[in-house]
Amino acid sequence: MLQRVRTSLRSGVSGFSARSSTPMAAVIGAALTAGLVPILALADQSPAALKAAPSQNSSAHPDLSGLWSFATLTPLERPKDAPDKEFLTEDEAAQIEQRTAQDRFVDRAPAPGNPGTYNKFWVDFGSRVVATRRTSLVVDPPDGRVPPLTPEALKREEAMYARRQAAANPEDLPIWDRCIIGFNAGPPIIPSGYNNNLRLFQTADSVAILTEMVHDVRIVHLDGRPRLSPRVRQWRGDSHGRWEGDTLVIETDNFTNKGTGTLPLDREFARPGLGGIASDRLHLIERFRRLNADTLVYEFTMNDPTIWTRPWTVSTTMRRTAEPIYEYACHEGNYGMTGILSGARAQEKATAARTGGVEPQ
Repeated sequence: MLQRVRTSLRSGVSGFSARSSTPMAAVIGAALTAGLVPILALADQSPAALKAAPSQNSSAHPDLSGLWSFATLTPLERPKDAPDKEFLTEDEAAQIEQRTAQDRFVDRAPAPGNPGTYNKFWVDFGSRVVATRRTSLVVDPPDGRVPPLTPEALKREEAMYARRQAAANPEDLPIWDRCIIGFNAGPPIIPSGYNNNLRLFQTADSVAILTEMVHDVRIVHLDGRPRLSPRVRQWRGDSHGRWEGDTLVIETDNFTNKGTGTLPLDREFARPGLGGIASDRLHLIERFRRLNADTLVYEFTMNDPTIWTRPWTVSTTMRRTAEPIYEYACHEGNYGMTGILSGARAQEKATAARTGGVEPQ
């Protein structure tokens, strides 16, 4: 049943198609630069072969390569009713996982005024809490909550939200609605409703991170090359990595001022004032390390002084998976933006008819 759900998730939610004639290895090849050809040799290895591969690569660093799932039942923020509870007991974790299994396909009526969107058939946060049994993914601040927004960020968030509601142009809609960046791919990588899978390709001088959501590929340079000019801005930033012992540390700058597409931080899907629209001053530090043969620990620190009143850190775990990465062809049959924009125009006409006002052009 779970395999059927995952397969269906890629079969065209909101008109998205799951398959194309282009092999996934070709997608990787188009994204990799000339020095990364050895990565392609890993693309066709079976999950069994990857699992059997040595834990050290040719450069004597831990081998992070493979297919990984970062789906989790653990919330981003710690519940307010247990502000000092940092970890779950084994029994508490088991109860959460059992309750989720029982309620997996139990749908509830949408809120008043909400026409309804995805039901639970399409949503997959996984079936387990993080391996560390933390009560939240946020580990710093100590209360397990994303820190408050700055006054400047609050004004920016309200202005962006107003533009979205007006939906005068496609550019007013969030970048994840426009299929520019997958809304759990980031960077940073934050679990969301589905497609919580990635594949890591590793060589001595680079790491490629292929995320299933909108099949983004991010290249992390390990060869000490110069960083891009601050004038060059990219949706996924400019990522450079290094090894600190057994931990891969990635620092990313050069983001745009449009955010990183991290849906779990968006006020429309989280709490108002949470604020996930990072600015071009974002400095992101990520860390990957092996907890054991089948588990990665992934941590990141967000530092954007124009948005949050202090830096904050997340720690989550990724489990090895035998399921393949599917293509998420977001723009093939993406009727969402057409519906949003035409719906906004219909609302304006209805308002004008009621009030005798002038219909917007």
